[in-house]
Amino acid sequence: MTAGTLTPRLRPRRSVLAVPGSSRKMIDKAKGLPADEIFLDLEDAVAPIAKAEARERIVDALNEDGWGDQIKVVRVNDWTTEWTHADIATVVGGAGANLDAVLLPKVPDASHVQALDLLLTQIEKANGLEVGRIGIEPQIENAIGLTNIDAIATASPRVQTLVFGPADFMASINMRTLVVGEQPQGYDRGDAYHHILMTILMAARAHDLQAIDGPYLQIRDVDAFRRSAQRTAALGFDGKWVLHPTQIDAANEVFSPRQEDFDQAELILDAYEFHTSAAGGARGAVMLGDEMIDEASRKMALVISAKGRAAGMARTVSFTPPTNG
Repeated sequence: MTAGTLTPRLRPRRSVLAVPGSSRKMIDKAKGLPADEIFLDLEDAVAPIAKAEARERIVDALNEDGWGDQIKVVRVNDWTTEWTHADIATVVGGAGANLDAVLLPKVPDASHVQALDLLLTQIEKANGLEVGRIGIEPQIENAIGLTNIDAIATASPRVQTLVFGPADFMASINMRTLVVGEQPQGYDRGDAYHHILMTILMAARAHDLQAIDGPYLQIRDVDAFRRSAQRTAALGFDGKWVLHPTQIDAANEVFSPRQEDFDQAELILDAYEFHTSAAGGARGAVMLGDEMIDEASRKMALVISAKGRAAGMARTVSFTPPTNG
């Protein structure tokens, strides 16, 4: 399947562009950008006095033409505020047919996800929308949320991703730095974020969800953004937030397989399928060039192949069965 035919749960989210819901200019510009996902923000990027107007602006924008193949998401305010219900009722009630998911910030436990699920179901039924189609993206932004991450991941079948919110998380654990995405001064070995990132990643993989890294705030330093993205891509994350269009291409590149890796994965899959068949000798472990491949090789290749195919990559090599079987 191509990326356009995959469900939002499975489609790539290599680049997740944050767009202030209060800025019509930025929303219109975002429509034509090559980000895999765009979320229109009603939370931190919108001042309290502008939230009501931003809701209506988002509804109008979602219902208009001009969007590409992006996954379209809205980040609402968290449940401890007075704005959450109105955010969801207005946006989903007014543009639910054109919305793929709701990004829910500062999730401390499963109850916040379950409350959103219930409200979404009510609004979908009231407006004749398909019940359950709109997904939920919980954002992990504090210590209690990380502690409860498995319950959060399984709180609703709507959950599609687990998202790391680094700035609020760093504040919640008293990390001594003001630079989001960089190592705190004094932490001169290893990665201060490794446990957090791996905990999110393990929960995502255990429950068949995507894992999305948060933003790198120094938007003019694309090289530093790339280094930050490479760190989480190497772990196995699916994508990263981008705060400026200049970061999109870097994110899409970093979270896609290298062409040589994609080609090799496709060759492994073809070779393994052939050699385990009757025509290929029904063998479970064979050589592909200088490398021995087996069932474990096939599983690893499936990961790379799936990411590449979802990103629209095309292989540049083909497998030729050996003449001697």
